[in-house]
Amino acid sequence: MTQIYFHEGDLPASVHFSGAVAVDTETMGLELHRDRLCLVQLGDGKGNAHIARFKKGCYDAPNLKALLQDASVLKIFQYARFDVAALYLYLGVVCAPVYCTKVASKIARTNAPSHSLKSLCSSLLGVELEKEQQCSDWGADELSEEQLKYAANDVLYLHALKEKLDALLEREGRAAYARACFDFLPHVGMMDIAGFDCCDVLVH
Repeated sequence: MTQIYFHEGDLPASVHFSGAVAVDTETMGLELHRDRLCLVQLGDGKGNAHIARFKKGCYDAPNLKALLQDASVLKIFQYARFDVAALYLYLGVVCAPVYCTKVASKIARTNAPSHSLKSLCSSLLGVELEKEQQCSDWGADELSEEQLKYAANDVLYLHALKEKLDALLEREGRAAYARACFDFLPHVGMMDIAGFDCCDVLVH
């Protein structure tokens, strides 16, 4: 049974993750410097989701920051490039090590028409996600149950997706490519903040 724990600001000191934690963010939009960070969601892979909500300008969260920087805990994202950049810009932390299910899928599943979380959950886990709340107001003073459920769903399935994708990467002999991309993602996020486009930088 899914359990959702809501926290204003930082995680309680009693909340611990070991091995790997699923991570996602909700922002006011997709422009990093304009659209502020509102939520950070964490999943333990066992059906529990912790949601930390940040009010505008209030990003003092030592427990969460310590977790995101803990080198012994793998951070699993769906679109790490954006989330890692947002966490660095607003919380001042460099997330490492990281794993990105979207990148893993693009490398392992080159025959797939989509690598979105909804598509991955449907194709690999047989789970159909509802996405109606994707563009809702994450900066609202009060968040609805539907918003909290949507936010939690973004981290509840990442551990299981990683397991499926790891098997595909190994089967196709592409795991090393994925690991190299994962290691580079924190740097990509910082370049995005600085205004560089990595794809453009690498073009002739």
